[in-house]
Amino acid sequence: MGIYLNPGNAAFSEAVHSQIYVDKTELISYTNSVLATNQKNICVSRPRRFGKSITANMLAAYYSKGCQSDTLFKDRKISCSKDYKKYLNTYTTIFLNIQEFLSRSSNVEELIQRIRRSLMREIRREYPTIDFYDELDLTENMKEIYAETNEPFIIIIDEWDCIFREYAEDKAAQERYLDFLRDFLKDKAHIHLAYMTGILPIKKYGTHSALNMFDEFSMANPGVLAQYVGFTENEVRCLCSDYQMDLAEIKEWYDGYQFGGCDVYCPWDVMNYFQDLKRNPDAKPISYWKNTSDNAIIRSFIDQSGSTISKKLEMLMAGESIDQQIEENLTYDYLHSSEENFWSILYLTGYLTQDSQQ
Repeated sequence: MGIYLNPGNAAFSEAVHSQIYVDKTELISYTNSVLATNQKNICVSRPRRFGKSITANMLAAYYSKGCQSDTLFKDRKISCSKDYKKYLNTYTTIFLNIQEFLSRSSNVEELIQRIRRSLMREIRREYPTIDFYDELDLTENMKEIYAETNEPFIIIIDEWDCIFREYAEDKAAQERYLDFLRDFLKDKAHIHLAYMTGILPIKKYGTHSALNMFDEFSMANPGVLAQYVGFTENEVRCLCSDYQMDLAEIKEWYDGYQFGGCDVYCPWDVMNYFQDLKRNPDAKPISYWKNTSDNAIIRSFIDQSGSTISKKLEMLMAGESIDQQIEENLTYDYLHSSEENFWSILYLTGYLTQDSQQ
């Protein structure tokens, strides 16, 4: 096993053996159904702490060669699928957390080169007999592997869009990164699944539409994946039964988001509260999720807000609703350009939810 190539199942094993684990393995039935099809490119966008990374780790544990994951999955929902064993630990899998590479790089070009060098070092170890023409041409080398071995790849990219938060004003850096991803992922027969997670939807960044081949599953349009990223109300109800808690109290504090016809709770809030209850039966619910970010974008909006935004914020804090169009084409470049973008960013990053009465 490697760090990025066939990373194994250790991260998912930690999640499974944690104090609280909610089975989301049925998502694998969907990803199995789109392998090597036109729907093989998937991007899931959710706010922070909604379980995106755990889901990515789960997919890596299931598909990755070089490990045996049956003990982690055999008692899970996916084990009932007819294709469960067919794809279990059968794919050469690449897993990249872009935030980790960003933290070790001083600019986007350095980040891209670090990804290439890191992957090629592990690829050379895995395929020592292949004579690669260009040691750093990652895409061509993956094609070469596929041509010689007939082994396709699965690509999992966590926090793909962190570049756009860090380099919000640097269009050249953004376009360089998008060019890299396009060359890496687009129209590649040797890739059977590309699964990415982020906070904002992909859509289009400026005039650069490098990743338009992805099916997006966002806060506003979660589609068939609505129930797999975040806790459903039924799952929270089961946790309440285990901890002898009243669902109504949990709902009052951690009011479910509306993803299509599915009520979804933020896992971070629910898990932290139940863990606190186990340590202290008298623990009171608090907002855990709001402390997972510095909220700089939101604060800057509020600091610049006019009377209309301030009035609507007061209505929301008083428990009322507002009628507002959500713009899914929102990009980090244009967050501050209009009042409409303010409400869109609040919704897409988890600060607001859809009124179930609407």
